[in-house]
Parts: sequence; structure tokens; C-alpha cells
Amino acid sequence: MGIIVQKFGGTSVADVNKIHNVAKAVIKEKDNGNDVIVVVSAMGHTTDYLIKLAKEVTQKPDSRELDMLLSTGEQVSIALLTMAIQSYGYKALSMNGQQVGIITECIHSKARIVDIKTDKLKKHLNEGNIIVVAGFQGVTPDGEITTLGRGGSDTSAVAIAAAIKADRCDIYTDVEGVYATDPRIVPNVLKADTISYEEMLELARVGANVLHPRSVETAKQFNVPIRVRSSFNLDNLGTLIIGVENMEIYKPVAGIAADSSQIRILISNLPDIPGTAAQVFGALANKNISVDMIIQSLASNGTNSIAFTVDENDFDYSVQIVNDIKNKLNAGEISIDKNIAKVSIVGAGMVDRPGIAADMFKALAENDINIKMISTSEIKISCLVEKENANKAIKALCKTFGLESNVEAVVKGDLPNL
Repeated sequence: MGIIVQKFGGTSVADVNKIHNVAKAVIKEKDNGNDVIVVVSAMGHTTDYLIKLAKEVTQKPDSRELDMLLSTGEQVSIALLTMAIQSYGYKALSMNGQQVGIITECIHSKARIVDIKTDKLKKHLNEGNIIVVAGFQGVTPDGEITTLGRGGSDTSAVAIAAAIKADRCDIYTDVEGVYATDPRIVPNVLKADTISYEEMLELARVGANVLHPRSVETAKQFNVPIRVRSSFNLDNLGTLIIGVENMEIYKPVAGIAADSSQIRILISNLPDIPGTAAQVFGALANKNISVDMIIQSLASNGTNSIAFTVDENDFDYSVQIVNDIKNKLNAGEISIDKNIAKVSIVGAGMVDRPGIAADMFKALAENDINIKMISTSEIKISCLVEKENANKAIKALCKTFGLESNVEAVVKGDLPNL
């Protein structure tokens, strides 16, 4: 007998019929002889509705009170799912983040998990219970309720699996696994049977909406196997995410993703002296703003231009900071480009494989797609293109790197929101 952690997103528990479908999936795993812990998101679009409600009360809701409000969404779904499991004659109980002992940083709306107490989980499992846990939430050491931010339920599930030393963490979604790209763009795209933590992490960072990077980072750190599966086809084993050392790498490119949430900022005529870039990016880092692609170029008049991209959610703060830097350093104009998308290819098989970048650039050129910026890592190449060319780029790159099949992907409803 092992321990399996299952996670179901909001679309999987959106109504009573779907809740009963999830209950059957949980019971099936229990009948396989495993102890089961289930992590559940709020029903459907409950979190969006609660945020909208808060902003109808005030345009700037207090972050502590917002966490108090948002944490109620998961408490509804865990209670209903537990009742459904019990209706089939199985022992089950629900627990919120505080009851489990999910300890987080003292930061509201985007807290990170620092510890998970497992005593109560082990006690209830030993009593034969299926445990249904509220995802997306935790509690500070002094008892304040927090939420984990985007992708919080995935992170909750993987962190619990790591803490309790589960055999596997199954993430149930609306698609039948991890596809090489968005099946709404390329319907006959290949599905991976296995993919490495490293590849999944890069794909999540560059726009793939299957798992949040934090959940994959946690799985990699604690070596927790993740299986991405469909809530609507319980017999399909989906995609297994494991360490790259356990895989056979057949294709240089495992996946392609596009991120249309990036905005490019260009600062011209910066002083060409040591420490200039440190001042720019240090000021952004002090406000917890992550910068993605960066290009610095030397102008003929002895000054520098620096271009970089930020997430659209950080844009307003970024512009304020950049304007302060401009005035402080007596720099030139600031240019903004919102009509961009970052298209990336990812693959552990790229390592020591020459020509991958050239093939990517050639495919984009043959489809009249201009490249504005380029960044690379050991297993990733990203190109900034015009937003309207993102889907065309994905289709071209799927063809170039042989990521199409003769079978269309199965997608039920919307792709999962993280």
C-alpha cells in the first residue's frame, strides 16, 4: 500500500455531477489499495467571482481581508467532495490549510510554503480516511490565513506529497496529459508519455498552462513523481513527470509555448559606465519585479540602451521605477512595446545538439516572422515576436521539430487556469 496525492482543479469540481465524478476517481484510487489525500481548488470560477465582489466593495481591498475571503472558496468544495465520497460508503474528512498545518511566509496573496505538519494527516490516514484538503491556502506561524497565489493548489498538492513522502502526485486537468504545445492551436500535437522536471519547469515558465512553475520546482527538489491526467478519462495514464536522469531522450524539442503577457521596455542613452545595469535591475528587484529577456547594446555616442521584458501585471510599477532611473541617470527616452509574445522551444535533448537554434530561426524566417529579441538557456530558446504571429510561429515550429501526430488531442472545456 502506498500514498497517492490527487489534485483536482476548479473546472473538475464546477458542479454536483462533476464533484461525484471526482469522488469516483478518488474511490478508484482507494480501491487500488492506496491511502489517498485529495487537494481541491474552489468550484469553477469562484475565486474570480470573490475577487470581483471584493472590488465592488473597494477598488483596493486589504490583502489580509482578501485572503480571508478567497480562502472560503476551497472550503466549500472540500466539504461537498467529502460528502460525495461519504455517500458511497467510504470514510472521508475535509481539512483546511490551518487544520492540516500548512505553514507559510507572513505574506498575503502570494505566500510560499515553509513547512507542512504531517501528524494529523498520518493519524487520519491510519484510521482509514480519505483526506480532502483545501488547496491554495495556508497559515502563518502566528495564525494568519494566507493564500499561495497563482498555481497555489498545484503547489499545495506537490508540497503535501513531498512532506508525507507520497509515492506520486496526480494532477487532474481538462486535458489528457502534457502536450508539446496548446492543442487548441495545433489539434494533432503529440502528447508526451514522460517529460522531465527540467523540461516541464521551463515550459511552465514560458507560458504552458498545465502546471505552475512553483509546483514543478517543489517536485524536482523533493523528487516527487507527478502524473498529469484527465478528470474525464480515468483510464488514461496521461503524462509522467520525472527526473531527466530516468528518461530516454529521443527528440531534441519536447514542447513549444507562447506567452502573450510580456511587455518590452527600452531605456535609451544610459551612461556607459560600470553599475548602470545594476541600478536598473536592482531597483526592479527591490520591488519583487522579475525581469525576463534582457538585451544591452552600445550606441555610437558612448551610451547604452537596455531592453527587457516584464509581466503585464508588473508593468505599472516597472514604468514608475524606470522613470525614476531615467531621471536619476539623465537617460534618454523610454519606449514601450505591448504588441509582443515570447515563443519558446524547450527540450532536454537540445544539450550538445548543434543546429537547433538555426532550425528555429529558419522556420520563423520562412513564415515571415520577425524576431525582436532572443534569449537562451541550456534547454530553452525563446524569441520575441509580434503578438499576432505567435500562433503561426507555434504551428511552424511544431512542423519543424516533428511534434505533430495523426491523432487530434482530447480537450474537454477550457484548458486549466492556474
